[in-house]
Amino acid sequence: MLHPILIPLCYFAPLVVSLAYPSPSIYEVLRSHGLPVGLLPKGVTNFTLDDNGIFEVHLDQACNAKFESQLHYDRNVSGTISYGQIGALSGLSAQELFLWFPVKEIRVDVPSSGLIYFDVGVVFKQYSLSLFESPLDCFAIYPPDKFAEDERYRNYF
Repeated sequence: MLHPILIPLCYFAPLVVSLAYPSPSIYEVLRSHGLPVGLLPKGVTNFTLDDNGIFEVHLDQACNAKFESQLHYDRNVSGTISYGQIGALSGLSAQELFLWFPVKEIRVDVPSSGLIYFDVGVVFKQYSLSLFESPLDCFAIYPPDKFAEDERYRNYF
């Protein structure tokens, strides 16, 4: 039989362990998988990640960030993360000229090459890894196709 003083400790032990080892941020998860932390914008505080690498990131609002070109983040971005890549990606679009393409996969084949690849369906866009060294500010701007679909903004102009 347990000593009466030890019984309350059994209830608080998991709390002490969780306080001693806080969950990593999504930015730490990216770094530990060999990916740059700037793939996601500043301010991500809520995300889930399961044992199979399936993650979902929640943003306060849909927004755009400017790198070499524009990236659009939906309020929810999800995918499967493994070392050096994110597959089955949804919620991220890249602008090329005046068109928006959904980004389906992101990968870093050889980190020493300094290159990162975005699969936008028809081609792989190549960017410098240095563009994604740190998370950028993300501004609430809709891509034109989503802007037109949103009834709140349809009669804005």
